[in-house]
Amino acid sequence: MLPSVLNLFGVHPHYKGREFSLPGKKALIIGTNHDTLGDTGKKTGVALSELSVPYYQFLDAQMQVDLASPKGGNIPIDPQTKRWPIPTPYDRRFLADETAMKKLQNSLNIDDLDFKDYDIVFMAGGWGASYDLGYSEVLGQKTTEAYVDGAVLGSVCHGALGFLNVKDENGQPLLQGRNATGVTDKQVRELGINITPMHPETELRKAGAKFNSNTAFNDFFADITVVDGRLVTGQNQNAGAETAQKMMILVEKIAEGHTV
Repeated sequence: MLPSVLNLFGVHPHYKGREFSLPGKKALIIGTNHDTLGDTGKKTGVALSELSVPYYQFLDAQMQVDLASPKGGNIPIDPQTKRWPIPTPYDRRFLADETAMKKLQNSLNIDDLDFKDYDIVFMAGGWGASYDLGYSEVLGQKTTEAYVDGAVLGSVCHGALGFLNVKDENGQPLLQGRNATGVTDKQVRELGINITPMHPETELRKAGAKFNSNTAFNDFFADITVVDGRLVTGQNQNAGAETAQKMMILVEKIAEGHTV
């Protein structure tokens, strides 16, 4: 009952998208390696739905989907995102999927990958991402290479921090002057997680992005997805499906020879 009520108020809303068929296309999902909130001892990691929802959106479109992280190995799941009433059907499917869980626990090291092999590079969020994605020069360089090569980039929530070190085709900061979104400073305050070193709204604004967001009585219930060229960003945990769908629309357009 409670999950349904939360859906009505905007948490993990049902997104009525469409089916895609993208055999031969490849998606890379990046997650955090960080599992602790500062010196509190509290466990964190990736927000499960911010990884599981895009994972199955891409996989069900017949794409090859790889999981990677800055250090490789385990991508920890924030335990709060596995507890009732938060998990989505995608989350339950993921946790019961031996292949998916093996990928998560043995993620590829970004050092070993050529991001140009992928049509989509997606940054999953969660509090853990604020400790590593925005600090990784390797992630920035490899994502730059993918973008310049024509890949579609996307993120939800804290995942947008992974674009802080990314450049465009002209060597300029990717986020500068672009419309983008991520979790709001208001939502960070409302959830009481101020200890993290990077807050997406603050950092995206510093990077020169035109920050877009929606608000609600509590921003946990708000959402928006923003498309600017080949960059697709979702505000928070509610945006996974729409962000993934809009990324695949761009992949289709590129495959048809359109410029995006």
